[in-house]
Amino acid sequence: MDLNGVGWITAIIVGALAGWIAEKLMKSDMGLFGNIILGIIGAAVLNFILALADIQIGYGWIAYLVAGVVGACLLIGLTRMVRGR
Repeated sequence: MDLNGVGWITAIIVGALAGWIAEKLMKSDMGLFGNIILGIIGAAVLNFILALADIQIGYGWIAYLVAGVVGACLLIGLTRMVRGR
């Protein structure tokens, strides 16, 4: 899993922040652990999708935060689409 040049501890902290921001944007309720997982997996998913399109958003914690928020919002939206809200 590509962490955009951030370490594991930073990925957990930034992932929690990204998950929390996505949770507020999408009006969801995930909890702290869910936010961390959502932010980290969201960043990984978005980085994978962008890599398929040969797009690089940058390195560092800011790029990881942006990727985490956008990816987490996509995951929340996809989950709602599959579950029916």
